[in-house]
Amino acid sequence: MKGKLYLCATPIGNLGDMTPRVVETLQMVDLIAAEDTRNSIRLLNHFDIHTPMTSYHEYNKVEKAVSLIEQMNVGKNVALVTDAGTPAVSDPGEVLVRMCYEAGIVVTSLPGAAACITALTLSGLGTRRFCFEGFLPADKKEKREILEDLKKESRTIILYEAPHRLVRTLAELYDALGDRRLTLCRELTKKFEEVTRTTICGARAMYEGEEPRGEYVLVVEGKSLLEFRQEQEQNWQQISIEEHMRQYEAQGMEHKDAMKKVAKDRGMSKRDVYQYLLSAEH
Repeated sequence: MKGKLYLCATPIGNLGDMTPRVVETLQMVDLIAAEDTRNSIRLLNHFDIHTPMTSYHEYNKVEKAVSLIEQMNVGKNVALVTDAGTPAVSDPGEVLVRMCYEAGIVVTSLPGAAACITALTLSGLGTRRFCFEGFLPADKKEKREILEDLKKESRTIILYEAPHRLVRTLAELYDALGDRRLTLCRELTKKFEEVTRTTICGARAMYEGEEPRGEYVLVVEGKSLLEFRQEQEQNWQQISIEEHMRQYEAQGMEHKDAMKKVAKDRGMSKRDVYQYLLSAEH
């Protein structure tokens, strides 16, 4: 029988957040794949776990995944842990998970701490609809494209950032989004945890004379739905109703369904759209 991959969430700061199920699993598996074995050994020692470890990180994620899958194919069970939080979230573990599925290996996830969810619940911003961007990419072109997309995002936005890049990221967010409500979370679940409800401008002012320290989660207010709809309506007014219809029909939409969508987009009744199209034909 093939072995199994266990995705084991570890504490993001407070060791009390380690679940008994994760401890038991880490003791039971044949091998633990850790992002940084030097960090993980302290965690294992604390919980008296003596399972062998191997490194699995950004720079060996493909070749090491092949090796781990070979071991699971002959019946070994492997646990994956990251430095802090849930594996495969903004983490090379996503590659191992995908390759396990391709190889027919069963994958299961043991839930626990995740900085993005912890920050969202603390933010005081809308939690029903949210998007997670993780760390913005280093590539300037790719980053510009993502920030351009975020301009239109009406959901609450969650980002991760390292202290040495925080000031620059706040400036880039302001340039792209303008001033928005922002909750800045630092050192979550640790002794010096800080949650600051402010704005993008307010956060920039905070760090004019203060050096950022610790790992940050930024929870940013999305564009209001009212503002989003008003912008959409303005955009639709710039093209004719006929062109608006053609856009939807080109996507494979039936004529009747396209009329409904056009009416909704433009704040008109379906009857008015029908009458307009009818008169345009004559």
